[in-house]
Amino acid sequence: MNLNLAKEFIKSHLNIYHVFQYKGSRNQIEEFSGRIVDCYSSIFLIQMENNMYKSFSYNDFIAKFFIFIS
Repeated sequence: MNLNLAKEFIKSHLNIYHVFQYKGSRNQIEEFSGRIVDCYSSIFLIQMENNMYKSFSYNDFIAKFFIFIS
């Protein structure tokens, strides 16, 4: 997968509720739910259920540090 395909995939899932997994440092896995609310040139924003925001780069998605569960 390249950067353009990753951006298209993320944009196609805007405002749809999903459960996400993020593989952080030291093999810790964080699972959270929310929806993608904005896409920028190098990052995208996810609004979680508690109205907090997380930002991720498209490279996180390409490198499979960030994945969609549902």
